Parts: sequence; structure tokens; C-alpha cells
Amino acid sequence: MTAAFRTCLVGLISVTAILPVSAADLPPAPAAYYAPPAQPLSIVSEVRIGGSVQDPGSAEGKLPGFSKANVNGEILFAKPVISADPFWQAFVPRPTVGGSYNTGGRTSYAYLGATWTLEIFPETFNRRVFLDGFFGGVAHNGYTGPKAQTPYGFNTLGCSPMFREAAALGFRLTEHWSIMATVEHMSNAGLCANNRGLTNFGGKIGYTF
Repeated sequence: MTAAFRTCLVGLISVTAILPVSAADLPPAPAAYYAPPAQPLSIVSEVRIGGSVQDPGSAEGKLPGFSKANVNGEILFAKPVISADPFWQAFVPRPTVGGSYNTGGRTSYAYLGATWTLEIFPETFNRRVFLDGFFGGVAHNGYTGPKAQTPYGFNTLGCSPMFREAAALGFRLTEHWSIMATVEHMSNAGLCANNRGLTNFGGKIGYTF
């Protein structure tokens, strides 16, 4: 390598080092966009649809002759209060309405309540993984009469309305789309004569506005 060539090479490297770097040359930004919008512009925060299996351990889920499949959906509304502190903001729930239709003609229901969402290890999982908790009331078309007269393929639910508790483990595919594994339980907490309840397992896909 000649002295002249070495001089030209050093000069080229020096000039390149001080040139401005374009956005295309930069490494990709951290995928923080997987976090959902802090507060949607519309009154609706998220819409979810999915399916579940009707209480596998009960008459509604294990006796032959009926479909065990449920089709369900829910709407989560924007948080009524916004806090600048992420810690306190996590305590503010999203008002939620939803329902589930049993394709075999057994218990279907509609519910109203609140959903709390907590991100799990946000730094480790890049804010993709979250846990939901729901609590509220549910009205249904199931059987509420005496246990001895419960129709074949139905649970003895005691009364309507009842309480509903639910949980979901979710994964954000993008800023707007997510998938969830779900479990829900409905019962009257012993306030009525019979309390067999319903416990369903399923999954949902959600779109956050």
C-alpha cells in the first residue's frame, strides 16, 4: 500500500465519520410501540371477540347431546379518570360490557363490570405481556329452579343475576392487536338456595383503539 493511498483512505474515513447519519442508518428503535395507547381518543378503549368451552366439569360441559362451544364478545370503555402516575393509573379500571352465546342452547349470559389491566415485567417482555382481571354482575337464561327439577344438560344456578369474576393472560402482537387466554367464573356466592355456577375456559382476540 503506497503512502498516497494510505493518505486518501484515512481522509475518506475521517470525512465519513463526521457526516450526519440518516434515519435509515440508525438501528431500529426499541419496540415500545407494543404498549397500547395510554387513553384512546374515542369513548371505546377496546373490542374483543372469542370463544370458550362451557364448564367442562359440569352437566353443561360433559353430558352428551349438547354443543359445549360459546361465542363471546365484549366492549371495554376508556378509563373515566386519567392519572399521570403509571402506578395509580393501573388501579383505574375500564368499564366493561359483554356477553356469551352457547351454541348448544344451554346457558347464555350478558355481563357488566370493570376490567383492570396490569403489564407483567414490562422491561423484560417489552410491554407485550399483560394480565387482566374482571369483576361485575351477570344476567343469564339458565336454570334457577329447584335442584331436583334441573333439566338434563343444565347446571342449577340458583338465581339471576349473579356475580362474575374473570382473568386473562394476554400478549400484544402490535400496538392495537392482542390475543388472550381466558377463564371466567359465575356464581351467586351462596345468596340463593343453589349455587352450582359456571366456569368457562377460552380465548379472545382484541383490538385497542
